[in-house]
Amino acid sequence: MTEQSEVKHVPEPFKSHYTLLPGVQEFHDSLSDSWSAMSKRPILNSSTIFPASIELQTIFSSYSGLNRSQDRSLPHQIDSSCICSVDIISAVEFDKTGDHLATGDRGGRVVLFERTDRRDNGGHRRHLEMMDCSSSLHPEFRYKTEFQSHDPEFDYLKSLEIDEKINKIKWCQTANSALFLLSTNDKTIKLWKVQEKKVKKICDVNVDPSKSMGNGSLGGSSVSTNCKTIANGGQIDNTFNHLSSDFSSSNGGIPSLRMPVVSSHETSPVARCRRLYAHAHDYNINSISNNSDGETFISADDLRINLWNLEISNQSFNIIDVKPANMEDLTEVITSAEFHPSCCNMLAYSSSKGLIRLIDLRQSALNDTHSKLFEEHEAPGSKSFFTDILASTSDVKFAKDGRYLFSRDYMTLKMWDINMDSGPIATFQVHEYLRPKLCDLYENDSIYDKFDCCLSGDGLRVATGSYSNIFRVFGCYEGSTEATTLEATKNPTRRQIHTPARPSRSFGTTPRVVKRDNSGADANGTAFDFTTKLLHLAWHPTENSIACAASNSLY
Repeated sequence: MTEQSEVKHVPEPFKSHYTLLPGVQEFHDSLSDSWSAMSKRPILNSSTIFPASIELQTIFSSYSGLNRSQDRSLPHQIDSSCICSVDIISAVEFDKTGDHLATGDRGGRVVLFERTDRRDNGGHRRHLEMMDCSSSLHPEFRYKTEFQSHDPEFDYLKSLEIDEKINKIKWCQTANSALFLLSTNDKTIKLWKVQEKKVKKICDVNVDPSKSMGNGSLGGSSVSTNCKTIANGGQIDNTFNHLSSDFSSSNGGIPSLRMPVVSSHETSPVARCRRLYAHAHDYNINSISNNSDGETFISADDLRINLWNLEISNQSFNIIDVKPANMEDLTEVITSAEFHPSCCNMLAYSSSKGLIRLIDLRQSALNDTHSKLFEEHEAPGSKSFFTDILASTSDVKFAKDGRYLFSRDYMTLKMWDINMDSGPIATFQVHEYLRPKLCDLYENDSIYDKFDCCLSGDGLRVATGSYSNIFRVFGCYEGSTEATTLEATKNPTRRQIHTPARPSRSFGTTPRVVKRDNSGADANGTAFDFTTKLLHLAWHPTENSIACAASNSLY
């Protein structure tokens, strides 16, 4: 797809409601220049992570530096600290092939990126040999399309405002070269179909150019009128009467009249909502997960988990309900749920108490009991005011083989063996240096932040985010002591901070990565910024590349 075609495919609602952030080429006053600026979206250069080298590059900053604004006038200078809340990215997800990346934001938008370095190579032998030999060739992603997935709503029965924020995005199986994905806000789940549609145009006139009128052909822009006035003041239009001599033949046929020719010169991605799954959750949806059978998925809120069929939008089955008869007896809520990657009858869900329950759907229709319970027992005398808050699990993920589970709470990342429920087999300290600052975190509500975790396709590493736009990468294979701290930044000239590490177990450095000391303080002893947090990230399913969402920027 050429840049020119991308310009034409920018959705109308997003053309004139943005202002530019500093450091990005400003919009011109005319609409054509505005479209030209949007066509210069930066190519998404994701980074390849190997034990010897890491490179992190900015792939999209505030959706190409665009920020929503109520005022259509575009100021020449905008405060860089002013970030519109609707532009903050709230979900990131690769598809199973890794060729497409989807992001959702608090404004209800879904933005799709497409990998471009595998296309348009023409199959040249030299290029294929370079790709086969070069291990440093980074994948490139380019903006594909965007659409408004959810809009703000109001529940009049409950007098409740429903935000348009995208909570989760999950890719579904493709069909007939069309992309399918699920997106959800607090109450409603939608199934979207994104497909390339050909733009049809009429490229030929109706008549043969050799058979033309005196002032131009029939398909021209101007046709002379030949009117005759009659006695009662009316007129008879004789414009096309003389065409009979041009088109008629001796046998009465019209050999020179031809049908218009319709041709398709370019394609445009079009998103269409295929299904809408609504009115099934009384509480806010926190997670959705596709089943390995490709036909069903689950959605979880604070107290219930529902099972859906992708083809049936008006009916769901409640499979887990933890709501007590008396709400005063409520002690925990559901925080995350995930299907097993290969067993369609198994799923796991986490709670605010830090418990993980493994469920077998074959046991009963309503799974009030669990097959296994994973819990880390507290050390005697270690309980404090913050214990219950810190224990709340914000995310749970299965490894690709389904043997291991990973759970993220506020301070740690835990690894579990589903065959051993006595405790986690490994615990990774994410930001232990924040423990003395728990009071401050509690005062500014940062202690309630929910961090995601993601696993590499080979299952050898796991990553999770922290504050000051940094994220941690841990080796989860047997005997590994790998623990690396990296910063998502768009400043490639920032000075690196060297941390001694074993060459075989450390990630190397490149100009676009700032390596921080594991103690959590930078070289100058500057306190970390708790307002900049890296909550959402996704690992490429087949390559060592990570997409990180920090505020309104994507790296």
